[in-house]
Amino acid sequence: MRHEMVTSRANPLVARLRKLNARRAARREEGAFVGEGPKLLGEALRWQVPLETVVYATGTQLPHLPPSVRLVEVPDSLLQAVAQTQTPQGVVFIGQTPTTDLPRKLTGDRYLILDGVQDPGNVGTIWRTADAFGADGLILCQGCADPWGPKTVRATMGAAFRLPVWETSLEEAAARLREADIPLYATALRADTRDVRELSLGRSGVIIGSEGRGVSQLSLELCQQTVKIPMLERCESLNAAVAASVVLWEMARSIL
Repeated sequence: MRHEMVTSRANPLVARLRKLNARRAARREEGAFVGEGPKLLGEALRWQVPLETVVYATGTQLPHLPPSVRLVEVPDSLLQAVAQTQTPQGVVFIGQTPTTDLPRKLTGDRYLILDGVQDPGNVGTIWRTADAFGADGLILCQGCADPWGPKTVRATMGAAFRLPVWETSLEEAAARLREADIPLYATALRADTRDVRELSLGRSGVIIGSEGRGVSQLSLELCQQTVKIPMLERCESLNAAVAASVVLWEMARSIL
């Protein structure tokens, strides 16, 4: 294991961490993401995420790391300069991202499709919930937040290392589900809308729309039926992550 000490903000590693934190294009080009905190590092180790570099503040206790990991000790002030949170917990690390290409064949039963959900906290929370309720995959369409952005990864609380996420177009996602004989629903109101409790979602794909505009017209054209979450009339809508949680619970009722 390579062990180094870095004290200068001009060090190339510091510049690289900042670039990976700030730029989606840089993360895609390198196939890398930045994680933060001992809990997330522990989850990455538990689920055998390929780790490249671990940066830690002097005095921070670390778990056992693979010998291939580059280990870099820094002063606390320098760790704060590369961390995204206001109160970093002593560790920042770089890991390799898996492919986000949608598989040619879907072999599971329950998929959640996000249509333009741009808030990374919502995407991460939905990812975490999908993992908890046994979804087989999360499909991101129409300009969703970067699944491997630092805010998204933190919000998953480790689910990013367990449940696959894929990025594709709505048309391709619908085609893959159709080939697998999995019905596609969208959360929206129209003439054919049914209460989410009335449907059997144990084998299904369900589209959740963006925070501001809901599902797109394309989603409405591609889905075979729309579903609604019953609520008091005085309430217009739910946050995307909350709506996804309700739908995921209904999808999981047959297996939990």
